[in-house]
Amino acid sequence: MRLLTRLMAVTASTVTVLSVTAAVSAAAVPELVVNGTFGSGTAPWWKSANTTMALDAERLRVNVPGGTANPWDAMIGHNDIKLTSGKAYKLSFDASASAPVTAVTTVQLANSPYTNTLTKTISLTTTSKRFSFPFTSSLSTSGGQVSFQLGKNAGFSFYLDNVSLTETSSTSPSPSPSPTTTPTTSPTTSPTTTPKPEEPGSGPVAMTDGFYVDPQSNPAIWVRANAGDSRAARIKSSISDKPMARWFGNWSGDVGAAVSRHVAAADAANKLPVLVAYNIPGRDACGGHSGGGAGSESAYKTWISAFASGIGNRPAIVVIEPDSLGDFGCMTDTAIQARNRMLVYATQQFRDKAPNAWAYLDGGNAGWVAAGTMATRLKNAGVGNIRGFSVNVSNYYTTAQSATYASSVKASLGGTATFVIDTSRNGNGSNGEWCNPAGRKLGTPTQLGGGGGAEMLLWVKIPGDSDGNCGIAPNVPAGQFSPAIAIRLIDGT
Repeated sequence: MRLLTRLMAVTASTVTVLSVTAAVSAAAVPELVVNGTFGSGTAPWWKSANTTMALDAERLRVNVPGGTANPWDAMIGHNDIKLTSGKAYKLSFDASASAPVTAVTTVQLANSPYTNTLTKTISLTTTSKRFSFPFTSSLSTSGGQVSFQLGKNAGFSFYLDNVSLTETSSTSPSPSPSPTTTPTTSPTTSPTTTPKPEEPGSGPVAMTDGFYVDPQSNPAIWVRANAGDSRAARIKSSISDKPMARWFGNWSGDVGAAVSRHVAAADAANKLPVLVAYNIPGRDACGGHSGGGAGSESAYKTWISAFASGIGNRPAIVVIEPDSLGDFGCMTDTAIQARNRMLVYATQQFRDKAPNAWAYLDGGNAGWVAAGTMATRLKNAGVGNIRGFSVNVSNYYTTAQSATYASSVKASLGGTATFVIDTSRNGNGSNGEWCNPAGRKLGTPTQLGGGGGAEMLLWVKIPGDSDGNCGIAPNVPAGQFSPAIAIRLIDGT
């Protein structure tokens, strides 16, 4: 394969335009790893005790005898990596193993205190797989290290090839937005322009292998506690075994710790979690069943900052404050300005503290606020700092209706923001009611892409969780799981 690659390179070099392009690209993206293809032996790669390494069919083979207590008890690595704090990088490599095992890859300081700026657990099989992990460095050093920690497994062989570490901020087709200053003269002025979005196969999607199924979702907890119930098997297969969002609010306790536990569990499984931040003060301002939120603007800023910090460098999808831009008709101008300040701050926190998360500011639904008006509200609330916006959260409009609406919002935003659609309960569309209406049905499960240009279809609202003491569940409070609601969503009744 490597010979074929070299022959192709020679052929391509005869084409002047391609040669110039390749030269410019190589100059623009310096490779920080030396001999990542192992074409000139194993140096400068090193091994620790409990490993041996050699070349095997033009790739690196590392033999691990097994029996170690910690992953770092059997390592290989590459030192003298130069990193700059705040810059974006991408670590990529091909890896496999002689048996299914887990390993850890890091980018960190080579010496004590071994501070890491990237730590990823990887699942290896006998089939070689391309891994790619974007991250923003928290280190400025010329003494960085790329390592592979292989211990805490039974004996096996690890195979590695095509290791690359490059800076992406100056050459990526989708750069992260530059930090900006929030305007002080007008709280309703957008602080940034919307950045060009990354490709769907990049970012947290590329860092993970599918979406995370939350074992602690309300439906999953109910199924485990009611295994003898005749409805449990159907709820398990149709709802609790599907990827869905985890909501965080003032019920979450230490939100930074709660978020960290959740994304760490997903990260260990190499899956992508979906989270919802739902704690804006004065939530549900029009007097619905979901009122509450943080007690003040300052309390909210502390809370949302801890939320973003809890994610850190790990991959995640975040929906920010459902309904927060839809209920302005029930708010004073002063309250609207305060809400915009808080939402702008929230978007900045996710931009700055969760660089591998894609965040979406909620944009209401197809039956609520005109698309042009919603676009203005999204701009004023800082959508330019993040990936894009969400629609239809906790509502029932069809995917087609939601995509049409979102596309109009996107056009009014200049066409650069992406959008996601909540499809958890939209299988039968909307009958005009929003609070536990009869006759609704589960929609398309969480997936990448979707009809009408959606970046993702997500189960944001947890199917079976009540909207409040209303509709077909007059005695079930908002947020509480009801197996009766769940079964009716499965059956569409």
